[in-house]
Amino acid sequence: MPTVFIETYGCQMNVSDSELMLGKLAAEGYAAVDSPEAADVVLLNTCAIREHAETRVIGRLGELRRFLKKDAVLGVTGCMAQRLGPRLLETDSRVSLVIGPDGYRALPALIEGARKGERMIATEFDLEEHYEDVAASRFDGVKAWIPVQRGCDYRCTYCIVPYTRGNERSRQLEDVVRETGSVVAQGLTEVVLLGQTVNSYHDGARDFADLLRAVGAVPGLRRLRFTSPHPNDFSDGVIAAMAEVKAVCEHVHLPMQSGSSRTLKRMLRRYTREEYLDCVARLRAAIPGLGLTTDIIVGFPGETDEDFAETLSAVREVGFDDAFMFKFSAREGTPATRLPAEMTVPDDVMDARFNELLATVRGISRDRNFRRVGERCEVLVEKEARKGELLQARSRDFKTVLMPGDKSMIGQYFHVELTGTTGSTFTGQVVRERAPLPMSG
Repeated sequence: MPTVFIETYGCQMNVSDSELMLGKLAAEGYAAVDSPEAADVVLLNTCAIREHAETRVIGRLGELRRFLKKDAVLGVTGCMAQRLGPRLLETDSRVSLVIGPDGYRALPALIEGARKGERMIATEFDLEEHYEDVAASRFDGVKAWIPVQRGCDYRCTYCIVPYTRGNERSRQLEDVVRETGSVVAQGLTEVVLLGQTVNSYHDGARDFADLLRAVGAVPGLRRLRFTSPHPNDFSDGVIAAMAEVKAVCEHVHLPMQSGSSRTLKRMLRRYTREEYLDCVARLRAAIPGLGLTTDIIVGFPGETDEDFAETLSAVREVGFDDAFMFKFSAREGTPATRLPAEMTVPDDVMDARFNELLATVRGISRDRNFRRVGERCEVLVEKEARKGELLQARSRDFKTVLMPGDKSMIGQYFHVELTGTTGSTFTGQVVRERAPLPMSG
């Protein structure tokens, strides 16, 4: 039986794609192994969103060359493979397989070609591909990542995704509901719907509000999440569905990117500061106790001290629970690389702004979390924690709670009291065994 090792970089969509690849290969008789040294096929499923992500992969390829089996097939898949294509074959003689996100259906045949000494590449877009007939081999035994949409039509000036994943296309609603029913039957009670701008979902007849209602009605589904949405696509109908469907969790990851309308315009985000804040207000008015997290880019070309100050003030006004913060990384081929050189923000200025933003976000998060100590909430135990004899659990509003317990509790729901916080994560104690199953709807 041939063996395969898949190493995943980047976002949840890449995790889902790795599950698809493993499922496709498992159907062809491959067995997954836990280390590259033991594998006949090693695949790095990559991200291209920032230069750092690609640099990590290049370094990892260098490491792998030292201890792979002599006849092992080494491949690069995903967004970096799509972006660089044949350049990966030209710059690394050990790589024999380069496959973009729409090429996984042909993975077994491509591997066979590589075994015969050919250098295989598959980076054509397929705007009809949703891998409906491929059964994913899921890594997570608690929740399921379910793609509902692939590609993106927004084309923000800094973003490489439209060039690595193609135009936006949505799955049929019935197919998503079918897959949800399948994972619930396997014992998974939390589903995360995935898309580059997931709430712009539309299958030609049904929109994201319809999808939330249909998936939320699947018997046995207990939690429904989605990522990542776009502020422009939170229609009143979508927000109403979020508020009414019991399974939809009280958390939204709502990318802001900047709090300055001037910067947002150069980013081609298609909303202003005021429109973003209005979206936040509408969400919070409809969904009490909503947790809000976000993405923010520092140092986008042309960002002035005044623009950055507006970002800080927006962060304070919203009071995010947490944020993913990034220094601007120019990506080859994106419109942002064509902005005048004099608009480039110096590295030392970018570093200082990043540190100030980091301190601001963490301070807000710490203050919010300390005020919640003593509250009680429902958590789903996800896995063993990295440190100590603790379990890691997650609340509906996406707070991480570390709690005592054993492996038998993984995948179960409990009511806990939040007994302490580090400022970012909570500690908790069980106050009610096995939280009751709510009604679907």
